[in-house]
Amino acid sequence: MTEIVILRNKRKKYQFLTFVGLPLVAVAGWFYPVLGFLLFGCMMGAVGIAFFRGRAWCDWMCPRGAFYDLFFSKISPKKKIPAFLRKKWLRAFMVGLIFAVLGSQLYLAWGNIDKMGLAMVRLLTITTVVGILLALTYHPSTWCHICPMGTVANWVSKNKQPLLVDQSCTGCTACAKACPMQLKPYECSPEGIMLSNDCIKCSTCVVTCPQNALSFKCKKAPTALAS
Repeated sequence: MTEIVILRNKRKKYQFLTFVGLPLVAVAGWFYPVLGFLLFGCMMGAVGIAFFRGRAWCDWMCPRGAFYDLFFSKISPKKKIPAFLRKKWLRAFMVGLIFAVLGSQLYLAWGNIDKMGLAMVRLLTITTVVGILLALTYHPSTWCHICPMGTVANWVSKNKQPLLVDQSCTGCTACAKACPMQLKPYECSPEGIMLSNDCIKCSTCVVTCPQNALSFKCKKAPTALAS
């Protein structure tokens, strides 16, 4: 069994344990609104882990990300994610919009636990539907580029566990084709390091590279990191 198959099976195993958190809140939450407060756990997990390992939470620990990957990877057209969805201003706008909507809803429902929980359930349901439409139109990971918590994790994860690109890289683009976030590690070969904060540390590119030129293990301090 090849490394890529082993990695995919391992991720799928973890994702099946994780994705249940989505229907638990987005479906059962309509009947038991208090479940909506679990959303705070995901928020804290995404940002907390980002301080140490970048966007690693988004790999398999995020219930919604796991859901999209498990159930839409085979039916999604897997088109190129539109460049405008990666724009900083749009991502900042999404963060502001989601927090403004959630904040106002919690303020209006303050003191009523069920209504507060329902506000979070409602928000999760709507954004999940948007993510499903994006997955069916473009790529399963499209929502991950505008996900508010993913963006906040991006902001706080500067240079955390970066991907190293050895000079043995031939630029074959195998890494870019395998990357679920549609990043292009091979373009970073001259610098020897990819500093994109949107890397979710899934290691798919590492096991896919035919030259074994990619790694998350720092053998020596890259000049790009030191500067």
